[in-house]
Amino acid sequence: MTVSFVCRTESVLPRKQLFDLARSIDAHMDSQKGSGERAVGGVRTGLIGEGQEVTWRARHFGIPLTMTSRVTAVDFPGSFVDEQVRGPFKSFRHVHEFESAGEGSIMTDRVEFAAPFGILGRLAERLFLRRYLQRLIAERGRFLAHPSEGGGRRRGAH
Repeated sequence: MTVSFVCRTESVLPRKQLFDLARSIDAHMDSQKGSGERAVGGVRTGLIGEGQEVTWRARHFGIPLTMTSRVTAVDFPGSFVDEQVRGPFKSFRHVHEFESAGEGSIMTDRVEFAAPFGILGRLAERLFLRRYLQRLIAERGRFLAHPSEGGGRRRGAH
């Protein structure tokens, strides 16, 4: 079964700048320092583009995990999609959408995933995995969207 959630983040940044920050490997690593997430394969710095892959290594729930994602669609500066091609999930798809709002912008993250391991995976999805991932995506969004609070202008983002 697939689980989904949506996170919306308002930003003071213009849409194009926020779009590029969301594609920045460096900004992503900065936003995920708590899990020690780092790029270990594929695009390891700068902006990732359509058809490109990045392999992430991180520690979640005390377990070292590796996941390779591919950017499967880009519509600059409105949206892009990344999907797991190898990793811990049965499936994982993340749609990033950007719209202008006044002098700033709004980033909407739409995440769909399915855990492995049949009924045990479905139980994990409902008990904690959905909330955990939603919190990670929301924290990442706030980090990118608000430069004065520690996010925003990072290496590899224009």
